Amino acid sequence: MDSFNPGGMRSFEQAEHVLNITFQNIQMRVVFLDDYLVRIRLSPEQRFAETMSWSVPRADNNFSPVTAKLIEHADRIEFSSSALTVRVFKADGRLEMENDGRQFFRDSAPPQWTADRSRVVKNREPQEKYYGFGERGSGLEKHGQTMRNWNTDPPEPHGVHVDPMYMSVPVYLVLDSGNCYGVYFNCTFDSRFDLSLPGSFTFDSASPEIDFYLAAAGQPLAVIESLSNLLGRMPLPPLWSLGYHQSRWSYGSQEEVLRIARTFRQRGIPCDAIHLDIDYMDGYRIFTWNKNRFPDPAAMTKDLEEQNFKVVTIIDPGIKVDPDYSVYCEGVQKNMFIRTREGDVFSGFVWPDLSVFPDFCRADVRAWWAEKQNSLADVGVSGIWNDMNEPTVFEKPFSEGGGRGGTLPLDAPQGSLQESGTHAELHNLYGSQMAQASYEGMRASRPGLRSFHLTRAGFAGVQRWSASWMGDNFSTWEHLEMSVRQLMNMGISCVPFVGVDIGGFFGNASAELYARWIQIGALYPFSRGHTCSGTNPHEPWAFGEQAEAIARKYLGLRYRLMPYLYSVFREASQCGYPVWRGLFLHYPEDEQTHLIDDQVLIGRDLMAAPILKRGQNARQVYLPSGTWFDWWDGTRFQGGRYILADAPPEKMPLYVRAGAVIPVAGEIESTWKSALPEITLQIFPDDNADFTLYEDDGSTTQFEKGVFATTNYRMVSDAEMVELKIAAREGSYEIPPRLARVVLRDGRQFQQKEFIDDGSTRVVRFERQAKSSYAPPST
Repeated sequence: MDSFNPGGMRSFEQAEHVLNITFQNIQMRVVFLDDYLVRIRLSPEQRFAETMSWSVPRADNNFSPVTAKLIEHADRIEFSSSALTVRVFKADGRLEMENDGRQFFRDSAPPQWTADRSRVVKNREPQEKYYGFGERGSGLEKHGQTMRNWNTDPPEPHGVHVDPMYMSVPVYLVLDSGNCYGVYFNCTFDSRFDLSLPGSFTFDSASPEIDFYLAAAGQPLAVIESLSNLLGRMPLPPLWSLGYHQSRWSYGSQEEVLRIARTFRQRGIPCDAIHLDIDYMDGYRIFTWNKNRFPDPAAMTKDLEEQNFKVVTIIDPGIKVDPDYSVYCEGVQKNMFIRTREGDVFSGFVWPDLSVFPDFCRADVRAWWAEKQNSLADVGVSGIWNDMNEPTVFEKPFSEGGGRGGTLPLDAPQGSLQESGTHAELHNLYGSQMAQASYEGMRASRPGLRSFHLTRAGFAGVQRWSASWMGDNFSTWEHLEMSVRQLMNMGISCVPFVGVDIGGFFGNASAELYARWIQIGALYPFSRGHTCSGTNPHEPWAFGEQAEAIARKYLGLRYRLMPYLYSVFREASQCGYPVWRGLFLHYPEDEQTHLIDDQVLIGRDLMAAPILKRGQNARQVYLPSGTWFDWWDGTRFQGGRYILADAPPEKMPLYVRAGAVIPVAGEIESTWKSALPEITLQIFPDDNADFTLYEDDGSTTQFEKGVFATTNYRMVSDAEMVELKIAAREGSYEIPPRLARVVLRDGRQFQQKEFIDDGSTRVVRFERQAKSSYAPPST
């Protein structure tokens, strides 16, 4: 079948904030969800699929009403909210947007369909810069790249330019000389973004419909807030999950797990969780334990709880075909598994060899899976780690050397009578829907408690249920550098709780590589060390005394920063903001920030400039406009310029924005004592600044009922004085009186005042000094 275009416009009809347009060959619908957010759908079948969107939790009619007006011109119609205009040309259905008199998102050709693909082609303006698109490992800005959306367990070795990978998140953000907009292509089919041709941006897919949402809220963070309001936001995780996690494939026994935990405590290295990979199971049968290696898992988790450790267990979707395995037999009897087009239960090879796969897009299957998962929660497991959920199917049995291969048959039907499709449509959603089953199961089996969830595969909106890591990386400098870009890309794509395997999964890290990796990895949103079977140990003490000391220092820094990090995570859960942020998100007017992808803002106020090259002991660092302070020694720098930062092996350059109030804890080895016995407020003066500290019990869901506390800090300063105004604590979460310190970091000057923090209003005032003999601490 030849390609065809919309043809000429036949009719149009407005119903409040909805505009329906009929062309010769297609149907178009424009829906304003709010003044800055619009959905546009195009269908060649003269109708739209009426099933619920698989990935958008809010239906179009669940937004506040928008007043929209329609104007007809000779060659076009214009449909406008108070902030945004959608312009549709009558001759061929081409679209463009206008905001504040600026045209953007302009079609360079009419939308197009062939027998099995749909396509839109946009003008790419010379000044536009493109960010996001999920876990992509190449540069933060995406000019010149093509990117496929098809969840895949990539072959070894994957690297910067390997595409596709484990997760598909068709969300991106465009920055254009102060203007900013973001787009979510609501397409779960195999699809591709192409920015390889000058002046052109193409999205094509195997979907019969073209369906996208565009947010044009102005500032980059406002755009991300708008898109995350559409796609859903991460639930506030348990505080312990923000600590450091230790893992490998696999810790071989209950005794080894307990020994690893004791070693962390004996060596004074902070850690909160131990992960168990596939060998804890009986022959890779999901929801079982190997009784020889783990004879008493309940006793093990109890012992670890007493040492302030949580246990996270891996679960894969492949269920072993075994007539003596109750989970398999029950699943067959209840029709829980995906079938072929011919109606037979599909089976393929993964770790347990011949396996079957649950149909997670069905609510009854998710509920069944959640019930089976209770067996892990019942013995004290606190977190669930989903792997192989692209889903991956080996080319031959694992017992015969099988490994990476394909996936489920694309024509396999999935879903219920109400919502159904083939695997071609639902493949990219498989990981997200497995994560949903996992999350809902732990909520049901541990009522009132928060759980931690981790997934390798997923789709846009996966943050509603799970943290994500970027899959099986390598112990190379290239992959260390790639991690910084991947995590910033994911945050821009509305997925904030993300990490990579510190030290690399495949291969053996050198002591230098590990030390540099743990410096920045200790500040990843999700911080976990993990490595493959057959590799050397990757625990912090495995690399010699110097690397161990560096790990202790930087993991200790993460734990001291926990009050700040937890408040940043709270903001992510409320507003959708990334935890890790590209510099341009806060400094879009500064073009120097637009291409920087080897520095990162952690929240608004901290900026890390990691060492990413072998043998490097100094690096160039860009400081955006304003004043910045060196975290380590307090040196003051004027921004808007590059500096040369000293970076000996034990130091990663780290800076604080002037005007920051950074709450820090004392020296702690786990996050379990959520009510801090003391707190220090490190303040870095500017003309004025503010920060709101968020606190709750860290483990239960009581915060959802309003049981939390916030404290606002506002700083004002001039040449003579710095004043911190501490507002009365708000909220019903009770915090006992505690020692509080306010530390003025004024260049290399240092002043400190103490008081008992009882939650009442207080003003702490410092007179600025010309000189100080203070030697800064090594924090």
